[in-house]
Amino acid sequence: MQKFHSVASLSILSYYAVLIPFAACISHEDVKGHKGTQDNFNHKLSPKMTSDINLHGVLSWTSMGFLMPLGVLAIRMSHREEGGRRKALFYIHLVLQTLAVLLATAGAIMSIKSFENSFDNNHQRIGLALYGAIWVQAVVGLFRPRRGNKRRSTWYFIHWILGTMISLAGIINIYTGLNAYHKKMSRSTRLLAILFTAQVSFMAFLYLFQDKWEYMQKQGVILGNDEMPIPPTLRNQQNDHSQKVLVPEPCVKRNALKNLFD
Repeated sequence: MQKFHSVASLSILSYYAVLIPFAACISHEDVKGHKGTQDNFNHKLSPKMTSDINLHGVLSWTSMGFLMPLGVLAIRMSHREEGGRRKALFYIHLVLQTLAVLLATAGAIMSIKSFENSFDNNHQRIGLALYGAIWVQAVVGLFRPRRGNKRRSTWYFIHWILGTMISLAGIINIYTGLNAYHKKMSRSTRLLAILFTAQVSFMAFLYLFQDKWEYMQKQGVILGNDEMPIPPTLRNQQNDHSQKVLVPEPCVKRNALKNLFD
């Protein structure tokens, strides 16, 4: 289990190494070749189309950019809890992931009905893969074996690795969606990219921090089986004292007069 948690931490750190520089460059995408057609795009987009694009973006962010990572954080926090709190965090995870799947499905249906789906860009390709993967993940979650079952370890690994990949791919697709929105609507998405990066960075920090919180608390506490370190000078005094041989006093018959003067 600890090995899985270490891999998850490495995945989050890989996100910082790859995704954040990508987010910083989104607002500076080269739109050469589109300058002459930007006005035409604005004229072609009807108010309904503009509204559908905005709604699709909100649904995508809410499902894959917020609820799914939050659900992952909730189930990760439950590993440190016991009893009622553990069960409550599990149900929070279940509710958040269910809402995320439903909202993502609504966004997929809207994109199929309202948008041109030529799948000639990364945003549409990643989105198509995500729409299928989240339903596979939902079905895998429903067939969760009981604890103690031999298949539990295999199920846990599949559910964990698939959920991690979906969360990371969903975050990446939010950035590709912002880039597509910038090209389509000719509007700056720099502020949105910065806010989304700050949100995801904060959630990633919580994911890594809560994993070490209990360990950090124990650093200042001496456990029952742990021994307090003894200074070298005190250790030498103890050794010298232990080397002294106590000579027993001779047994002398005591009388009342001797006891009085003692």
